[in-house]
Amino acid sequence: MPTRIRLQRKGKKGRPFYHLVIADGRAPRDGKYIERIGTYNPLTNPAEINIDSERAIYWLQVGAQPSDTVRNLLSVKGILLKNHLLIGVKKGAISQEQADVKFSAWLQEKEQKRQNIVKADENAQREDRKAKIAAEKKINEDRAAVLAKRAAEEAAKKEAEEAAARKAAEEAQASAEEITSEETAPEAPAAE
Repeated sequence: MPTRIRLQRKGKKGRPFYHLVIADGRAPRDGKYIERIGTYNPLTNPAEINIDSERAIYWLQVGAQPSDTVRNLLSVKGILLKNHLLIGVKKGAISQEQADVKFSAWLQEKEQKRQNIVKADENAQREDRKAKIAAEKKINEDRAAVLAKRAAEEAAKKEAEEAAARKAAEEAQASAEEITSEETAPEAPAAE
């Protein structure tokens, strides 16, 4: 019976979630399986991968073949490297202590790379937010300048209207005073 380590799709439409299963190579994708050894959620950032490494190594050692995607997932988690080191220990090429040292060094390097990627993403998001805020400030300043210009134009227009109204009022008052001064002016005695 050719066993395969592959993904079994779960979740709803457009929101996939996978189980890592050991199944007969002839079984349908979402059909009967021998053992479930982990989960994979591609929707999170970074993708969430949970694998029982001991069971995965056991199945790799007894001949189960991983699918291409599962091989990538096992490689990301370091299970293929650990399996490789265990094969070296069985053959006597390296000791168990050397294998453990190599694997722990690889894990530290992997964790450092992951942290650097997370920091780079955070810095990129921070810079993006700063750029958006700066653009928004510029837009707000431009709007404020346009509004200030409009307000100045309206104030000048209103002031001109008030000045014209005052001038008209002064002219009306001056003409009214002329009329009243003409009416009150003593008339010359009439000669008979």
